[in-house]
Amino acid sequence: MHELILLRHAEALPAEGDGDDRQRPLSEHGRREAQDAGAWLARHGARPLRALCSPARRAEETAQLALAALADPPPLQQAGEIYDATPGELLALLDQHADAGTVLLVGHNPGIERLVALLVEGRSDEFRGMPPAGLAVLHLSSGPLEPASARLDAFWSPR
Repeated sequence: MHELILLRHAEALPAEGDGDDRQRPLSEHGRREAQDAGAWLARHGARPLRALCSPARRAEETAQLALAALADPPPLQQAGEIYDATPGELLALLDQHADAGTVLLVGHNPGIERLVALLVEGRSDEFRGMPPAGLAVLHLSSGPLEPASARLDAFWSPR
């Protein structure tokens, strides 16, 4: 893998009572954010060969709306380990997809923002910087994914 695109899910509706957090849908604003993220990816020539997504409804909706903007999107693959993942768990998942040149991963905070910090800065504590529908495009050095082994090529936020 030489490029990693990390996309945090867009704005979701609040949980209702004791409802399942995984079933929270995107708000109308979130749907527009996800479409805008996809348009940004398309304008910047993003060509993910693999798309991994949390099984949470809001992440799947974000991924589907963003991928719809691309000319030749890859099939969306659910990866249960993305939901509530630590940066280490996300790295382990990404290691399984090292054969793909560019991977899009759609997930949640704090895992997504901490993964960006770990790969770029070498540490992931107390990092805050991925708003809903935020995108980070990382260029990865050759070799295994390790702390401080990536360069942040682009960051986009709908706000």
